[in-house]
Amino acid sequence: MEQKQMEQKQMEDRADIRKATEGKSPAQVREMIRKAQIRTPTSGMCPGFAQANLVVLPLKYAYDFLLYTQRNPKACPLLEVGDTGSRFLKKIAPGADIAKDIPKYRVYMNGKLIEERISVEDLWRRI
Repeated sequence: MEQKQMEQKQMEDRADIRKATEGKSPAQVREMIRKAQIRTPTSGMCPGFAQANLVVLPLKYAYDFLLYTQRNPKACPLLEVGDTGSRFLKKIAPGADIAKDIPKYRVYMNGKLIEERISVEDLWRRI
């Protein structure tokens, strides 16, 4: 398939997903992600709710990253800090499993992208 055709197909898929998620709550969209019904970026879904990127770091880097977010709140707003080792958030997304409720994860090691995955459950204790 040509690049232009692939881009057109991606745009159509995103439009279909936006239509399928219209009026759905964030919890319902996360459930669709868990069921592999959504594998595209979630931008534009669930209007009126915050959307964010997820950063998971080893404990030894967490404090430095926390300082970075506090010093750069516009560029990197911090919505919640999870408990060490926990895959679940308490305030912004109760019941969400951050190891499998995101359509795509990028895994970096030593500052280099090593893979993209649809779940990081098997990596959780290693990262």
